[in-house]
Amino acid sequence: MLDFLQAYGLWGLFLGSFLAATVVPFSSDALYAGVLYAGCNPLSCLLVGTLGNWLGGLTSFGIGWLGRWEWIEKWLHVSPEKLERQRSRIDKWGVWLALLTWLPFVGDVFAIALGFYRISPFKVGILMLVGKFLRFLGWTVLFYYLGWSL
Repeated sequence: MLDFLQAYGLWGLFLGSFLAATVVPFSSDALYAGVLYAGCNPLSCLLVGTLGNWLGGLTSFGIGWLGRWEWIEKWLHVSPEKLERQRSRIDKWGVWLALLTWLPFVGDVFAIALGFYRISPFKVGILMLVGKFLRFLGWTVLFYYLGWSL
């Protein structure tokens, strides 16, 4: 695996981080740690990992934005009442949920829901970027604090 990470390095990190922030079940954290371990520049990893993950999160947000209530009701058999209850939960936390889109599993759901309920794209984008950056910064600091580098 170390050979793969060294061969594809930052491009692989970008693609993996992007895909992990969409509905593809994949861990960008493990990939990020592997690329750091393979010896890639930590600042480059931080920027590339954040950018890929952020763009993937925005893609999930966009997918949610394209969604329609009628489709959810028809194809997923979700009642309008349930959609309204979910809307009230989203409205309770609002745009601040974007800070949590980095979380495994639920982060993708948050991004899609924020898009579906038409929360401000600009504010979501900024807070999503901040959350994802802080997540990768935390991994970078932890990685080097614990001395896991080669």
